[in-house]
Amino acid sequence: MTATPDLASPRPDPPDVDPDVFRSVFRRHAAGVAVVTAQGARGPVGFTATSLASVAVEPPLLSFGISVGASCWPAVSAAEHVGVHVLGDHQGELAALFARSGADRFAPPTRWSRGPYGVPLLDGVAAWLVGRVEGRVPAGDHRIVVARAVAGDPRGPGGPLVHHQGGFHRLPGYAGR
Repeated sequence: MTATPDLASPRPDPPDVDPDVFRSVFRRHAAGVAVVTAQGARGPVGFTATSLASVAVEPPLLSFGISVGASCWPAVSAAEHVGVHVLGDHQGELAALFARSGADRFAPPTRWSRGPYGVPLLDGVAAWLVGRVEGRVPAGDHRIVVARAVAGDPRGPGGPLVHHQGGFHRLPGYAGR
């Protein structure tokens, strides 16, 4: 017979892991690279995200995280639609540009156009979706944005671009299409 813990007894919360340990662990986690865009009151905004996830197929839902301290958070917090761009292995410089604070991300050489619902769409990406924002969930100093895919194109060039150990990389040996 196994003892059942007394859930009514208050137990102190264990201490949080050190922030440096937390960051170091996630630097070891390889993640796909995306750029999220939105149309803001003062023009297009965007940022590099490695937190993109497929949430459901029916309905087609996706999610990504964004810091409430990010310069583009005010625009994303008010946007009805967002663009989600899966970057190809040829787009490490674009990923770095959209990750850099204070950069003019939509100035040349960035190529982009207005897509469905006025969302800024980047040219030459491996794939893209436009999502209608369904919710923004508080998560510490971030928000998890959930969006329903309403348009997209999976037919762009390149193999996957991944983020690992603080840099952008191609997958070795990936033949792609």
